[in-house]
Formats: sequence, structure tokens, C-alpha cells
Amino acid sequence: MDQAPGSPQEPQGAHGLPSCYRHPGRETGISCTRCDRPICTECMVDASVGFHCPECVRTGSGTGHRPNATRPRTIAGGAVAASPHLVTKVLIGINLAVFLAARIVGERFLEPLVLVGQWPPSPYVATEGVAEGEPYRLLTSMFLHWEIWHVFFNMLMLWWLGGQLEQALGRVRYLALYLVSGLAGSALTYLIAAPEQSSLGASGAVYGLLGATVVLMRRMSYDLRPIMVLLAINLFLTFYWEGIAWQAHIGGLVAGVAIAYGLVHAPQGKRRNTVQFATCALVLLAAVAAVVARTVTII
Repeated sequence: MDQAPGSPQEPQGAHGLPSCYRHPGRETGISCTRCDRPICTECMVDASVGFHCPECVRTGSGTGHRPNATRPRTIAGGAVAASPHLVTKVLIGINLAVFLAARIVGERFLEPLVLVGQWPPSPYVATEGVAEGEPYRLLTSMFLHWEIWHVFFNMLMLWWLGGQLEQALGRVRYLALYLVSGLAGSALTYLIAAPEQSSLGASGAVYGLLGATVVLMRRMSYDLRPIMVLLAINLFLTFYWEGIAWQAHIGGLVAGVAIAYGLVHAPQGKRRNTVQFATCALVLLAAVAAVVARTVTII
């Protein structure tokens, strides 16, 4: 039976350390500075002094808490939300809604929204929509799926990775990571893919989340072997499975790693937001430069 949420007493582990109140059996030497409950590195939330547990963050209560106390922040300095998976759920909802619309309306729904190329039927007729004044394709293609297996696996990965990252980074930083990684994937595809290769899907953004998860787990000193195995499997499928736009995967992955490193390693204090914003801006600028370079060769 679980102990009452307000009790600071938790069972002792095999080595004499208390166990995290949310993860029994996971020993920890960290405790909430408000209620004194033991918390592991996954549950601890950065505060102005020490760390807080998720319960105290949600309720705003705890020993010695003042109404005007500094609100606890995530490891990246983001605001802690009562519903930490909200943005992930919204992104999944948008992707599924667009998928259903495409299946109901048909292939003509996709033609003006894919990144490059002309959607089936074959033979493809090469088009360069971005170069022709349609840069929105870089973004719209990130939310398009046609095959059910494609949307299923992308949304499954988004749910697995996104929820944890959103909780760790905060909503705004997480959304910036997702969108900029996806745009970087689109930009690399536009830069080097064959003009007749149609490109669509959230894979670039999802690979950005995958790269960001590696950075975050390394920052928190977690065992990297599970996530590295998952990354290796996905990279193998990227280059083994025909018909996959590997450019979007690699572009998103590299962008995700770069952005996440800037988010979780930015110095605390007034410079943190500046460094984090500059990191996202530089990655976005690199994506824009790739798009401009490709467009210049077409016009």
C-alpha cells in the first residue's frame, strides 16, 4: 500500500538510502526541500534552492512555502506545468487529424503540401514549390502522413519521447525543439534530395526528439545503452528501408542534439534564456541558409 502523499517517511533501500516516493526501490540521496520526501533524478524539479518534488510543484504547498516564492523550474529552466504532456498530446492530435483528412479527401489533399516532388500517381513530375514561393511546404510536410504504419510509428515515438522531454524542458522549449528539428530535417531534404522525391512525415521532428533524449539522459547521468540501441535500430531502418527520406532523419537528429545541448547546458542565471534562444536561432538560421542555397541553384 502506498504511503500518504504528505508523509516524508519512505522505505529504506538495500544500502540504507531511502527510495523515491514515486519509484519504490529506486534509492536516492535527494529530498524535496519543501516536504522532505525522497526524490530521484527523474522526479526532482530545479528550484531556486535545492529541488522540489512533483506533488509540491503541482499544489504549490509544502513546508515553509511562501505564496511569492520563486516558482520551481525544469532542468532547462522552463516553467513546470500541472499537465506536463499537453503539447505532446496536441501535436499528436494535429498529426492524426491531418492524416484522417488526407485519407478522407484523397491524394489531392497532399499535392500542395508535400515538400518536394509531385505526389503519386507515377510518373512523378518534379516541382520546386519552395523555390516557387511556397516555403510553407517546409512546415506543412512535417504534419503529413499517408500510410497508416508511417503515422503509427511516428506518433508512438512522439508519445514515448515527447512526454518525457516536455516534462524535462518545459512546454515552450520543447515545442521549439520539435518545430526547429522538423524544419531542419525539411531543409536538408530540400537541399540534397532528388527533385522527384516526395517528402512528408513527422520523422525529422521525431528524430530531433530522439537526439535530444540522448543529450538529456547524458546530462542526468542515466544509462545510455537503451536509448543508444533504439537510435541504432532507427538509423539502420533509415538507410535499409527503401523509400525513406533519410535526409529528414539526419537533419532532425543533428538539430535535436544541438538544440538540446544548448538547452540543458546553458549557464544558470540571466544568461540562460539568451544562450538557449541563440542556440535555437543558430540552428534555424542554418536551416534557412540551406533552403536559400538550394533555391539559388534552381532559380
